[in-house]
Amino acid sequence: MKQIQTSIQDHFWNEYSKLVRDTVIPYQWEALNDRIQDAEPSYSIRNFRIAAGLETGEFGGWIFQDSDLYKWLEAVAYSLERHPDPELETIADEAIDLIGQAQRENGYLNTYFTIQEPGKEWTNLYEAHELYCAGHLFEAAVAYYEATGKRKLLDISCRFADLIASLFGTNPGQMKAYCGHPEVELALVKLYHATGEERYLNLSLYFIDERGSKPSYFLEEWERRGRTTIWAQGEPNLEVYQSHLPVREQPVAVGHSVRAVYLYTAMADLARLTGDSKLREACERLWANTTGKQMYITGGIGATHLGEAFTFDHDLPNDTVYAETCASIGLIFWARRMLQLEAKSEYADVMERALYNNVLGSMAKDGKHFFYVNPLEVWPEASSKSPDRFHVKPVRQKWFGCSCCPPNVARLISSLDEYIYGVSEDGRTVHVHLYIGSEVSFETEGRKVTLSQQSELPWNGQITFTVSLTDSPDGAEFDLSLRIPNWYNNGRPTLKINGEIQQYRIEQGYAKIDRTWKDNDQVEWLLPIETTLIAANPLIRADAGKAAIQRGPLVYCLEEADNGKPLASLSLADQPSLTERLVPDLLGGCVVVEGDGYVTDNAGWEAGMPYRVLNKQLKSIRFKAVPYYLWGNREPGEMSVWLRY
Repeated sequence: MKQIQTSIQDHFWNEYSKLVRDTVIPYQWEALNDRIQDAEPSYSIRNFRIAAGLETGEFGGWIFQDSDLYKWLEAVAYSLERHPDPELETIADEAIDLIGQAQRENGYLNTYFTIQEPGKEWTNLYEAHELYCAGHLFEAAVAYYEATGKRKLLDISCRFADLIASLFGTNPGQMKAYCGHPEVELALVKLYHATGEERYLNLSLYFIDERGSKPSYFLEEWERRGRTTIWAQGEPNLEVYQSHLPVREQPVAVGHSVRAVYLYTAMADLARLTGDSKLREACERLWANTTGKQMYITGGIGATHLGEAFTFDHDLPNDTVYAETCASIGLIFWARRMLQLEAKSEYADVMERALYNNVLGSMAKDGKHFFYVNPLEVWPEASSKSPDRFHVKPVRQKWFGCSCCPPNVARLISSLDEYIYGVSEDGRTVHVHLYIGSEVSFETEGRKVTLSQQSELPWNGQITFTVSLTDSPDGAEFDLSLRIPNWYNNGRPTLKINGEIQQYRIEQGYAKIDRTWKDNDQVEWLLPIETTLIAANPLIRADAGKAAIQRGPLVYCLEEADNGKPLASLSLADQPSLTERLVPDLLGGCVVVEGDGYVTDNAGWEAGMPYRVLNKQLKSIRFKAVPYYLWGNREPGEMSVWLRY
């Protein structure tokens, strides 16, 4: 892909970008330093100080705690690149100095094994996350180098990567192994792009090729450890860690959902860079299964809290769901790589769905509270009293002992401009994947082009583009491709150029306009947004006889605050007469959807009467639905996405 310059200038997303800069990043720094009152401690900075010899004590937190600091630094890097902040940069530089002090002379860097189990490095790749943490270090280092030009974290990473390259591989004395939690594979690709060192690309490909080979390294390793594990009991579950089969042979998405999509992201990267057709076919097959049979309407993936995992096709419970925030973020990473392989609208559709619903919904409007699990139905009493639903929280948390999700949200939103456009190497084709107000600059045939987008999404589907050319009186020829979203169901959208309606061809879900563009050409792309009732595939048993409300890219839900309880007794009228209106003072301003429905008449139910003869006595009501991403920002209460009809 050609280097392009993009900046977001969008009312909706500028608010989130500012929230991350002004609140989320500073708040998370306080959390990493264990300074958030009544929140679970992170231990992250403390662990690095102990590993660096600046403090004494024992390792605290999860075995992969280092990665939280690395993801925070990556978010900081993206923020600094777009909004320089000398004070924040100084804090980051000091954190990088600390990381350097914790690194061993041979390049090894992991505070758990330095503090807690020195001498046992690389003895539990199945669970210990050493390579996973290294991957997040590499991603942070590349981002910080590109943002600031400073090489210190990049040099730290290269020393560690070189050590890993010397230890793993097929040469005599090397370990034929890979990490239980994929991440280093995609990070090594980034390190390759930043340094040009092919050994990092080759190492990533080695880890992908070795995964799932027989005999299983994880089983052999488990035997050498005396059949002991950190968390799980018994023999390693190879499906949970996507190591049951070589990756090119895996037919469906299984196991831990975050591990899966991080793995698939690297696979897509390598398929593009190496031209490996079998790897590409595996990516396409796994994509079809993940998004076609194992994805929630909100863009969440991972149906069960047991193993934070996929279960099987069409098993998508709403009340015991997991749908971890990190999994949807990983799905967005993967979608972007699939778009780089081939610009197909279905990839961008999923990217948009996960972004506007599951990911945004995971963070409170104040930027200081977060969901790890993203349910589609909540009953607060069950969350507090049922062991099956302890993981489902009715309110966002200040922090988590395992806090992988909050810094992941920060790094995604801080780098969102990288997901909007795709520009070919020669600058002759520009794909618009997301409709977010922004400006992108690129070159085609030596001419500099700036494309400015104005978008009113998610509330209004009117999008305009302005072409600006620098010193190009004869114009510039390139192909502009505009995604036709899967939520638009009214035939071909209207396209106008300089006020005149234009015809266009459709390829892979994109409207394509190939012309010689002149300076100040205006493009209008009209995608009227309508409120729609969505049905689920009949094989999704949890949603049988139910419908969800969607308006443009936004999924809606009902909350107890607007509709009372129990929400389970509410159903849609045969003709719900859905209306929509903007409410400026509700949850920061949003479009709400209202409609006609019924609730069960509770008259005649005596105390202590659990059942009685069926009596379809119903009361008419007018219900109110709000965007799913805004739920849980008021008093705790019930919530539901799917409604009976």
